[in-house]
Amino acid sequence: MSAPYEKVDAVQLVKDDPKVGDDVRKSLGKPCAAEEYPVEVTYAALTHGKDPDVVVNVMTCADSVGIGSYVYRKKGGRYENVFADEQPSVYAGVNKGELEVSKQTYGTGDKVCCASGEDVMTYRWTGSRFAEYARYHTDYSNNGGTEAASPEPAPED
Repeated sequence: MSAPYEKVDAVQLVKDDPKVGDDVRKSLGKPCAAEEYPVEVTYAALTHGKDPDVVVNVMTCADSVGIGSYVYRKKGGRYENVFADEQPSVYAGVNKGELEVSKQTYGTGDKVCCASGEDVMTYRWTGSRFAEYARYHTDYSNNGGTEAASPEPAPED
């Protein structure tokens, strides 16, 4: 980073963003508990500007499922939205100076707690926008499911 980060009011930043959907805006209507909002903020150099970019993840209060991920770039003294994904369950992070977005994937009958897999997309800044350049998918094991394992019979002598 070329400049130290300046803490932003991420909740207000997202609320004031006209690109943010109603569901996300509604989830930020009031804090979950003890004046804590369901947001996580990361400051990083993703767009190669002189100021650090702000990555904001908005989650549900009940189960911390990601419902919106955004990247804001400072331009002319104001932050502008340069990336948004509002498809649950989404989470944006930074990996080696690049934007990495992960989404849990669910099969029929999967509970919110127990996704079947995960998609991870990596984005690079092109000078004017983020472009996806890599993607991978992981299937989670079904071992340890709801069915009880039957005991192995003891070997006979």
